[in-house]
Amino acid sequence: MEKGLISVDRWTKGSQAYFLTHLHADHTQGLTSTWAEGPLFCSRLTAKLFPFRFPNFRLSLLRILDLGSWHSISLISPSTGSRVTVEVLAIDAHHCPGAVMFLFRGEFGCLLYTGDFRWEICSERAKVGREILFNALKDSEVDILYLDNTYCNPSFAFPSREVAAKQVVDIIASHPDHDIIIGIDSLGKEDLLLHIAQALDTKIWVWPERLQTMHLLGFYDIFTTQTSLTRVRAVPRYSFSIETLEGLNTIRPTIGIMPSGLPWLIKPPKGDDKLSGSFLTCRYNRSKMGPNGGMQTDKLSGILGSVERFHKYMYSVPYSDHSCYAEIEQFIKLVQPTNMKGILSSSSCYVDPLYYFGRLCGLNLSSSRFDRTHQKKGGKRIVSSSSTEVTKRRKKSLGHLGGRLSRVHSLRRSQRGAKIAENDCPD
Repeated sequence: MEKGLISVDRWTKGSQAYFLTHLHADHTQGLTSTWAEGPLFCSRLTAKLFPFRFPNFRLSLLRILDLGSWHSISLISPSTGSRVTVEVLAIDAHHCPGAVMFLFRGEFGCLLYTGDFRWEICSERAKVGREILFNALKDSEVDILYLDNTYCNPSFAFPSREVAAKQVVDIIASHPDHDIIIGIDSLGKEDLLLHIAQALDTKIWVWPERLQTMHLLGFYDIFTTQTSLTRVRAVPRYSFSIETLEGLNTIRPTIGIMPSGLPWLIKPPKGDDKLSGSFLTCRYNRSKMGPNGGMQTDKLSGILGSVERFHKYMYSVPYSDHSCYAEIEQFIKLVQPTNMKGILSSSSCYVDPLYYFGRLCGLNLSSSRFDRTHQKKGGKRIVSSSSTEVTKRRKKSLGHLGGRLSRVHSLRRSQRGAKIAENDCPD
């Protein structure tokens, strides 16, 4: 795609159309209520939540994309001045309310931007999303996949959110005399809270701004700001700490639960073996190349796929709104992209998806670089396999799909989003 046309989750000048995958803060860096650079395309639910997050925003700039329907956008080629048409399809990303993936197609080919996503198979909603994606790609080959590579490492394997939610309920039920503190973000984990409320027949306390969001999402009777009505409280994750839990336990027995795909450990101060710290720190050790060029993976301490108790007042449960390694692999097998790029590119905790999954694309690792399997002649793309063969591979992948503390904000705010261009991925 020619530069100067489209940006996704990136809020700088230089594009004609801007796309927002979802409203988490790390995807809206640079977006303000005074935005005037161009039209903003998003899902209907994101548009509903938008005025609450960005008061006084010019709502006339919002363009709603209904899920599962192709939309045509007319833009001007920066190089020729002629009109070009870009088609876009929004697909449920199963991440947080309003989160979507964007599939773009036009004369430039086909590009898929996942944003943050969870690729599960255990719900009807997820099944619908997979069918929409599969049907959209029947006769197309994805040239570039922009992939959520948050957990793109074999070390990360966790259960479905349904299983993890049951683990949370079991923890709460096993502490009938305790107050419960659950760390969450300002958007997301609603299904977990609803599961807790229904399973235990209880209301859940949330802070006032979170209650407004819940009302916008259509939840009116389950959540409350009155602490006397419930022993279960969902609090802002930034306020979740061992010091807070220790202080609360001087008043009433209290335990904390952190729902997260990452394993966590409380970081002790130097010279002190007492568990402390205002937050949790990742215990993830990156994979690296071994002495003979093969992959060498450092092991994680602890068991990632089960509940862990890191402190007498603290539990971590593997409830993740991002895809784990096995789910990412299944997704790539279905999409069959020619090339791909991780949307997280700067944090030391995360890995380029080509390192693990280049073999599943039209790419080969040679002399420390990836080479594309297609060439261009006369400005047209020549693909090494027919669309029929691609469709057959996707059908096979679709038939074998299996479902198996979102991360600290400081690790997630760097280099999000993309100005979509044909040369964004390495050749």
